Amino acid sequence: MLGATTSNAQIFHKKKKISKSTSADNNAQPDKILYDRAVDDIKHGRHEIGRLNMQTLINTYPDSDYLAKAKLAIADSYYKEGGTSNLALAISGYKDFIVFFPFLPEATYAQMQVAMAHFRQMEKPDRDRTQALDAEEEFQTFLEKYPNDPLAPQARQDLREVQEVLAEGDYRIGYYYYVKGDKRAAATRLLTVTSRYPLYSKSDSALWMMGDIFEKSEHKEVAARYYTRIVKDYPLSSMVPDAKQKLKELGAPIPQPDPAALAWMKEEENAPRPHSSLIKKPLGLMKNGPTAELSAAAKYGMPNMEPESDTMSAADLLTPGGGTKLGGAGATTAIVTTVTPGGASTGGTEGTASGSENVAPTTNEGGADVGAVGGPPAASDPPKDAAPAPAPAPATTPAEANPASDAAKDPPAAGSAAEAPAKSDAAAGTEAKSDAAPANAAKSGDTQSNGDSKDSKDSKDKGKKESSSKKKGLHKLIPW
Repeated sequence: MLGATTSNAQIFHKKKKISKSTSADNNAQPDKILYDRAVDDIKHGRHEIGRLNMQTLINTYPDSDYLAKAKLAIADSYYKEGGTSNLALAISGYKDFIVFFPFLPEATYAQMQVAMAHFRQMEKPDRDRTQALDAEEEFQTFLEKYPNDPLAPQARQDLREVQEVLAEGDYRIGYYYYVKGDKRAAATRLLTVTSRYPLYSKSDSALWMMGDIFEKSEHKEVAARYYTRIVKDYPLSSMVPDAKQKLKELGAPIPQPDPAALAWMKEEENAPRPHSSLIKKPLGLMKNGPTAELSAAAKYGMPNMEPESDTMSAADLLTPGGGTKLGGAGATTAIVTTVTPGGASTGGTEGTASGSENVAPTTNEGGADVGAVGGPPAASDPPKDAAPAPAPAPATTPAEANPASDAAKDPPAAGSAAEAPAKSDAAAGTEAKSDAAPANAAKSGDTQSNGDSKDSKDSKDKGKKESSSKKKGLHKLIPW
């Protein structure tokens, strides 16, 4: 009986669990204990409690070794929790970390997280593009600061996807105006696509529309350059045969495909891409983010590293080449255009300074003169092969026909008859001014204030006339 009771006591006896962390906690520092507890709270979804403990660590132990980690953990908790307001707080936290700890290895991670926070908030191409532009800027900043970082390949791919979304938005607007018949609005939008986003999946289509716009606007030289880019930079495109036919009709040479661009397009064709089923496509319309555009983005090639510019000039409209290269492809030849105050423009080749003087027109093989882009040569620059105009027959004597040369050879004396008419006219003018002086002196006090207002009004009218003359010059350069 005694043995039975002892066995039952052993069965129902509960052993006390010895916490393994208590012995370690006794030897650990208090700031480390607080940090570990906060990390555990964030890991299990208790973000507010974890952030409160992290903030307590920062305020209580300002010299702790876990101070930088605590600041980064607070930003990570906002990023993991998600939402518009939380992501904004996460971006602010990451940027503060970069400012206070720029030399720590985690600074690269913080910059990447800033870009990813904007990337997560991107809208579809036909909606607000603020977050897409911010994501593009942050990815470019990351690649400029840390080009050899292990996260750089992922940042380049994310930048390609962001630029695919931006280019798709401009392409849709440009295509709408192109179908509608508004050439100026279409060219303004498609210009951004063709110059900034050469890795865009529909760049060949945008180049075709730009060439068609300039061809119909009697700018055949510029149109030929856009068709040339299709053949040279996108050799595997379905529009290459039509572009070659256009070049033949325009009398322009057909270029050879760029080897680097050809290799880039072959790599893009063989790159693995996710296949979306017929069921997922309708569901994708209900999502806020750009899903189809991200899957259509390029997988190879260096994305554009230049920030987007809001200013655009007439020279940009007439320049079909882009600054970004396709896998090391050579840059296309650009057209440098200078607009004179009278509205005439002069064309040159690459290498001429954009702010240079008017360039003399060149002569092609057929003997035709090529002057300003899209227009005949200026009247001040006659063709080289043209016969010189015959000199006018002298009316009376050679001295009368060319008085300037005689005057240069034999300058007249101080009191000669050549200066008599000028002196008599000047004297008459001074006499008239002296006669009118007493009459104007009486009105000078009354009209002094009115004269100041009139002068200011004249200066404003003069400024308006100058601005309108510049606009007229731009319209002369681009008639549509």
